[in-house]
Amino acid sequence: MPDLTTTYLGLTLKNPLVASASPFSKKLEGIKKLEDAGASAVVMYSLFEEQITHESLALDHFLNRGTDSYAEAMTYFPNLDNYNIGPEDYLGLIAKAKESVSIPVIGSLNGVSTGGWVDYAKKIEAAGADALELNVYYIATDTELSASDVEQNYVNLVKDVRAQVSIPLAVKLSPYFTALPNLATRLTMAGANGLVLFNRFMQPDLDIETLEVKPGLRLSDSSELRLPLRWVAILNGRVNCDLALTTGVHSGTDVLKAMMAGAKVAMTASELLDKGLGRVGEMLKEMTDWMEQYEYESVKQMQGSMSQQAVAEPAAFERANYMKALQSFDTKNLY
Repeated sequence: MPDLTTTYLGLTLKNPLVASASPFSKKLEGIKKLEDAGASAVVMYSLFEEQITHESLALDHFLNRGTDSYAEAMTYFPNLDNYNIGPEDYLGLIAKAKESVSIPVIGSLNGVSTGGWVDYAKKIEAAGADALELNVYYIATDTELSASDVEQNYVNLVKDVRAQVSIPLAVKLSPYFTALPNLATRLTMAGANGLVLFNRFMQPDLDIETLEVKPGLRLSDSSELRLPLRWVAILNGRVNCDLALTTGVHSGTDVLKAMMAGAKVAMTASELLDKGLGRVGEMLKEMTDWMEQYEYESVKQMQGSMSQQAVAEPAAFERANYMKALQSFDTKNLY
């Protein structure tokens, strides 16, 4: 039997398949079921900055400011009293999870500023979380805000949180950065122990009949694996931190690809939401069957074996691949 163990954020995991933040971790029962299904760790359902702010009553000022001129915008904020679980309940859930399961429990904070994050990062650590994922979900729409300002905000956030907690920190990023390797390096220097690639920004649609914006969630599929796969392969060995691949992980083959690119773990949620928790065991079996067929003794043996530093043609991960991909189409078959 191949050895599936891996390490991530200093934690030893029984396999590289981690349950990313999802409704499954909203209740203790769901966390237990994730462990029973075979997940090696669970990232908690995110605690949102707006919930923290709302708890302290500060959000009321910002929501009511300008309501006379922007009243329609108020409908985009959920009822925070009923949304997800409150900050204190969130901390209690982490504590209960640590008492009930043996797999690592990773807290998750979702927001953009340092205010309440730092305080609740400390509380999440005190509740017993094994690590903390900072899920920075931010879209720059201010015309006065430069790219360097946005990146510096990320770095400052990591510095501020790292100064207050001792547990490992991971930062979940979006792919929309001009110089991702440079930012990744700065984040690790600021104290990040891992990077999670990538966050999926939810894309709203427009209803042209009602003239309303339609927020919605579309589950990922395996075709979305290519973007994080490419960047994990490029960053492997270039940044001094662990890499987690997320988005598009739907099969054992997807996990194997993530490992070969250089990831320490592959995170999945959409596949489990779509097809059930039984997919965890099925994906792990797909992995072990393939490893036995090709005589791999361990996951560690394959990690990084197809990263940019390891392959014969590293340019395939860069611009050269663009021209080759275009040339791969035979126009005579298009007509």
